[in-house]
Amino acid sequence: MKIEPILKQNVKPIWCDGCGLYILESALAQVFTEQGYNQKNTVIVSGIGCSARISGYFGCDGIHTTHGRAIPVAEAIKIVRPELNIIVISGDGDLLGIGLNHLLHSSRRDSNITVICNRNEIYGMTGGQTASTTPKGAKTSTAPIGTYDNPVDTKPYIVGNEKHYYARTSITDLNHLKNAVTGGLNWNGFSYIEVISICPTNRGKMMGFANPAQMLMATKNLTQEGNKLYQLEIDYNDNIKTQ
Repeated sequence: MKIEPILKQNVKPIWCDGCGLYILESALAQVFTEQGYNQKNTVIVSGIGCSARISGYFGCDGIHTTHGRAIPVAEAIKIVRPELNIIVISGDGDLLGIGLNHLLHSSRRDSNITVICNRNEIYGMTGGQTASTTPKGAKTSTAPIGTYDNPVDTKPYIVGNEKHYYARTSITDLNHLKNAVTGGLNWNGFSYIEVISICPTNRGKMMGFANPAQMLMATKNLTQEGNKLYQLEIDYNDNIKTQ
């Protein structure tokens, strides 16, 4: 079997202009190639939403699951075919909304899969509704005067396990993004990478940005300011205490 480039060459993504997923897809393709991930040894699992389309743009086997169910499907594949590289790539609405319970228990079980979450803080595909990661006070189509609730912070869920690999990175820092993903892929056990991203269409316009470039620069500034929810970091602990 001839091994083709990890990205499909004849399929054009249908994301909106300026979507952060274009950057994420390109960065992941580079890292997968560098790590030897290909059509023979890799499966990408996703849920529902703009971010979840990404599994269809890679040439390896891929599965779209029902909303929020990507992680248990990925675990099942890993159990049956443990020699394969199993990666979940989906959005925060999918993984951190209806799918948050699966994230908690898969990390607790230390399933040997890598979960990559595109955090654009909105339900982008369905019209810009408030998501579990939408910052408090942000205007959305379902909260026109501002979101009331605090956004979810996934770090405590992951690092609460004695053995863990957690990373928060951003499409605005490609070196950090690639290092975070590389570390996760090489981790023996469950690894989680949250990628701060942008949705210019259904979040950027509500925030008053004139174009995707403005939103991208504002996102980069947030990561550099050291805001807790936007701080770039890689946190891991491979030490397990014995009784």
